[in-house]
Amino acid sequence: MTTRILTGITTTGTPHLGNYAGAIRPAIVASRAADADSFYFLADYHALIKCDDPQRIQRSRLEIAATWLACGLDVDRATFYRQSDIPEIPELTWLLTCVAGKGLLNRAHAYKASVDKNVELGEDPDAGVTMGLFSYPVLMAADILMFNAHKVPVGRDQIQHVEMARDIGQRFNHLFGQGKELFTLPEAVIEEGVATLPGLDGRKMSKSYDNTIPLFGSAKQLKDAIARIVTDSKLPGEAKDPDNSYLFTLYQAFASAAQQAEFRAELVAGLGWGDAKQRLFQLLDRELGEARERYHALIEKPAELEDILLAGAAKARKVATPFLGELREAVGLRSFRAQVQAGDGSKKKAAKSARFVSFREEDGSFRFRLLDAAGEQLLLSKCFADGKSAGQVSKRLQSGEALDLREQGEGFALWLDAECIAESPAFADATACQAAIQRLREALAPAE
Repeated sequence: MTTRILTGITTTGTPHLGNYAGAIRPAIVASRAADADSFYFLADYHALIKCDDPQRIQRSRLEIAATWLACGLDVDRATFYRQSDIPEIPELTWLLTCVAGKGLLNRAHAYKASVDKNVELGEDPDAGVTMGLFSYPVLMAADILMFNAHKVPVGRDQIQHVEMARDIGQRFNHLFGQGKELFTLPEAVIEEGVATLPGLDGRKMSKSYDNTIPLFGSAKQLKDAIARIVTDSKLPGEAKDPDNSYLFTLYQAFASAAQQAEFRAELVAGLGWGDAKQRLFQLLDRELGEARERYHALIEKPAELEDILLAGAAKARKVATPFLGELREAVGLRSFRAQVQAGDGSKKKAAKSARFVSFREEDGSFRFRLLDAAGEQLLLSKCFADGKSAGQVSKRLQSGEALDLREQGEGFALWLDAECIAESPAFADATACQAAIQRLREALAPAE
């Protein structure tokens, strides 16, 4: 079976070593698997949410495209494109926006962080918050669902967005699928073997912290950046602790097992930090040297890059265009030339109903949510050790079994076998709480 993998990089800056080790290198390796169908894109619509400098976005698109190709992406095997070259994506974003619950988007990490910061500063909670930021998860859902990706490699901070894509896709399927799964529900993939690289100051390597090591700067720029890596004050001859060294963490991400063991032993034996930094420079220069040359050659030929990306967009649209036509048909945006069903009411649209949504937490445990017909959360379950246990409980709740609901603070809890297995969110007042309890009872009432 072919597995479709999709990932993108936002075009807001120059690629750095962390981008390469954490996203680009593993993605290119994955694209070479015999059963992989890879879709890799430049997330330039996403860039508009974060950056209002047109020159910076344009330069970043060029640099990131050249980086993927210089690092060895085979565009004959993978589908490589710019997000903005696929007009079906913004149209799908609107279709998904019309089914995405505001309550779901209220819980998005980026939006909540902006609101929390404003409140902390005494500002209006939504000061400076654009609709682009607020609805960012819907655009990301469109990126994923447009191509029915099975797996989406992401950092841990992006897991929530893949779960939201599942929620939105599941709701669209429920409303318009008529028994057919229009969208494949994606799975977030966290590559545990890919380290999050520390920057020059030990924090996560990020443009936001200005602590990055440029991926394809000159050899001198690479050496100068490595020289600024923070180390402790131990002198040459004194034993160093590799496990608490940012420099050693960087070395590990690019060295073989034998090289790591040798470098560790030398640090413990008292290798000076200056010599250690020289070793890291030599290692990185060997790995990146040839790709650096290819990168600078590509940067000088933007017209060739444009042709490659347009060819990739044409390839992607062979999938997107007919699929969007199917989705337009499903929601009722149909040609008048098509046969129109008689309006005798014989095939009425199924009523909107509540649904269970299962997901996996970062610690590997499983939980489920019960959402009402409008997508608002009624219940959030406790953590279960495995998906089967969570599924068995959700099936029992749908079996018509009597509900043991108990008021709890500003909400309520659901008990099963003398154990609290799920809790509601907090409500504004008792009236809202009672209304939610009534919706819950209706949702779990046995079908007549």
